[in-house]
Amino acid sequence: MKPTLLFVSPRFLYPPVKGEKIRGWNLLRHFATRYRVLLGCLVDDPADMAHYDILRPFCDELVCFPIDKRRQKIKSLATFRPGRPLMLNYNHQSGLATWVKGVLAREQVDIAYLFSTPMAPYVLPFVGPGQRPVLVLDMQDIDSEKWREYAITARFPMNLVWAREARTLLAYEKQAANACDLTFLVSDPECAQFRSLMPEIGDKLHAVEQGVDLDQFSPAHVFDSPYQSAGPHIALVGNMDYWPNEDAAMWFAAEVLPILRRTHPTAEFAIIGANPTPRIRALAELPGVMVTGRVADVRPYVAHAAVAVIPLRIARGIQNKVLEAMALGRPVVVTPQAFEGVRAQAGRDLLVADGAAALAATISAVLDGKHPGLGAAARAAMEAGYSWGSRMALLDHLLDTELSTRRANMSSTTRQDAA
Repeated sequence: MKPTLLFVSPRFLYPPVKGEKIRGWNLLRHFATRYRVLLGCLVDDPADMAHYDILRPFCDELVCFPIDKRRQKIKSLATFRPGRPLMLNYNHQSGLATWVKGVLAREQVDIAYLFSTPMAPYVLPFVGPGQRPVLVLDMQDIDSEKWREYAITARFPMNLVWAREARTLLAYEKQAANACDLTFLVSDPECAQFRSLMPEIGDKLHAVEQGVDLDQFSPAHVFDSPYQSAGPHIALVGNMDYWPNEDAAMWFAAEVLPILRRTHPTAEFAIIGANPTPRIRALAELPGVMVTGRVADVRPYVAHAAVAVIPLRIARGIQNKVLEAMALGRPVVVTPQAFEGVRAQAGRDLLVADGAAALAATISAVLDGKHPGLGAAARAAMEAGYSWGSRMALLDHLLDTELSTRRANMSSTTRQDAA
């Protein structure tokens, strides 16, 4: 009989259109081949439930608990407690908590997979030091560092709110990592940073990197162009209600595009992604800017772009939009923040530029044909190091080792008790 894995997620894991859901979808498909998967998740987008039948076959049990983003924000403030991160309150849902507690009581759970730090309170209070599951905390990113970066750039009074969230969440991240047997982050730089914040974590911390679907994101696909103008087009993909993406799009449109259009007056900046904020929608009024909103498939927009740009100024972990654009064989230009954690050679596989003038000059060089082999090198880099299969092989090794150790310890304890 397969071991049982309890998977607790803050998101419905389909469609895989953003980093957390891309990772979760690939984990779920792989886990289903090795474990009985009991998946409990929050649903913050009602449209996701249309895909319930896609997820269901991968799970022995699948339960979904809708949350309303606005209500959760209000609730997180209403339930404020000194020292407790607002993020934990935001992600609390009583139905999911009751279900998880029930699963732990009725099932022999071998692995509890906590898919982000805010999922830890659903499990950790209900497991003791004895015969408990292997506890895995997949932090993905160091969320507390994201809030710390927000605090640096935000104005009063939000800078104080974000600074408090950074402090309290870091304390809880350490507490949760200490309680778990394994902690995962998406890159070696993230691991190095968290290790500097928590040296005592020792060998429980590992980088389980993001992969990319090399078949789905392949230059072999042929797409009709979605663009109406001749271009050249510079494409930015991302959910546009996410602050770092919004900030990147606003900055590029205001500071980089005007410089670029001095030498390439027909260049068009295409902002592609769901949920554009009012500030993002307003950018469509600027010369050379288009805003698509949600699209059925981002691949045609990237495949027909002269350059994929990821001008993030605030970033954590691995940017899937970098990996996917490279896998499509497009020239990719990024800021240093978006490049962090990507195992590729700058100048050969993609181009890195810091600052508006440097970014405009770098993109201009690509448009002028000065980097003819960039797209092919990008694809080769993804083929060499970013298949999901290689990620899952490492994950299997870590989980199998921990399970074997746990079973050996339990067997030894049983023999001692019998004696």
